[in-house]
Amino acid sequence: MTLPNPIFIVAMGVSGAGKSTLGAALAKAIQVPYVDGDDLHPPENVAKMANGIPLDDQDRAPWLRKIRQEGVEACKQHEDAVEGDAGKQRGLVIGCSALKRSYRDVLRGQEDEDNTIQDDVHPKHDPFQFPTRFVFISGTRDELFKRMEARKGHYMKAAMLESQLATLETPDPSTEEGIVVVDLLDTTETQVERALEGLKM
Repeated sequence: MTLPNPIFIVAMGVSGAGKSTLGAALAKAIQVPYVDGDDLHPPENVAKMANGIPLDDQDRAPWLRKIRQEGVEACKQHEDAVEGDAGKQRGLVIGCSALKRSYRDVLRGQEDEDNTIQDDVHPKHDPFQFPTRFVFISGTRDELFKRMEARKGHYMKAAMLESQLATLETPDPSTEEGIVVVDLLDTTETQVERALEGLKM
């Protein structure tokens, strides 16, 4: 039996970019689960953001590793596949801001000596390797603010967007592996089509 290789896809971008909408649609298109990374934040992080306090690298460290672990667990199911699952895609799509290159490396399972969020508890290199890809939703500051201000009931405040934009290290497909860029202003359907083209799926 030959199964497709498992894949871990991160729908990334600053708050308000539409990660959840794109991530859920992309997951449906390739028939894998979708998880909203916001749901994996520890309560302390949610409280800080609700009070307008930006997260720092140490706040994000356990959250990023939790997201990576979700991907590992989903992709490891590939090893337990049964005969009836032949041809079925395995893996996970998750929504996560993934603002810095070092954060994306954590999500890849590739922390190194220079990674500012490493610690002495977690291994620097993940022994379980599988494709990790990022779909970056790119948009202008003005359009992002419009979307943030229109959101109701979300703990991330519009004022926090400035902090995220300042932190963002925009991924460049020419210098960083596994990056696909889609336009914020495109329809979700078009974003999914372009993501699948870029992911070669």
